[in-house]
Amino acid sequence: MTEAEHIGADAADDGLSRLYRRYAAWLNRRLRARIGSDAAEDVVQETYLRIAPHAADDIRHPKAFLLTVAMNLVRDEHRREVRRSRALERHRPAESENAPQIDQIMLSDVIAAMPQLYRDVFVLSRFSGMTYPEIARTLGISVKTVEWRMSRALEYCASRLDL
Repeated sequence: MTEAEHIGADAADDGLSRLYRRYAAWLNRRLRARIGSDAAEDVVQETYLRIAPHAADDIRHPKAFLLTVAMNLVRDEHRREVRRSRALERHRPAESENAPQIDQIMLSDVIAAMPQLYRDVFVLSRFSGMTYPEIARTLGISVKTVEWRMSRALEYCASRLDL
C-alpha cells in the first residue's frame, strides 16, 4: 500500500469512527425497542461492518442510512430463522398423537422394574391422585412410611432416568 492509499484509508476509517461515535448509541436505542438489547448490540456492530466500504462523507442522511442497513440486517436474519425452522419442520419425523412418547415408555419401564413397596405408593400418589394419608389408610401403613417409600421411589426413578 502506498503512502497516499494509506492516508486515504485512514481518512475513511476516521470518518467511519466519527459516524460510529455519533450515531451508534442512537441506533442501538432504536433497535432495542424492536429486537431487544443483546440482538441490538450485534446488529449495530454488523451495520458498521456493512457500511465500512462507503465513504462517511458521501452519506447525506446518516441516520436514515444506518437505520435502513440495520433493519435490512434484522429482516435478513428473520428470513434465515424462518427458513431454518421450516427446514427443521420438514425433516422432523411425523408423530401420531396416539403413539406413546419415548419418555412415557421409559417411565413405564422404570415403574414396572421398581420394587413393589415403592411402586404401590408411587402409583397411588402419582396416577391415582391419592394423598399420603389416603395411601397410608389404603395400604395399612403409617404416613411416615408412605413418605419414606415415596422418596425412595422418586430416587429410583431419577437414577434410572438419569435425572
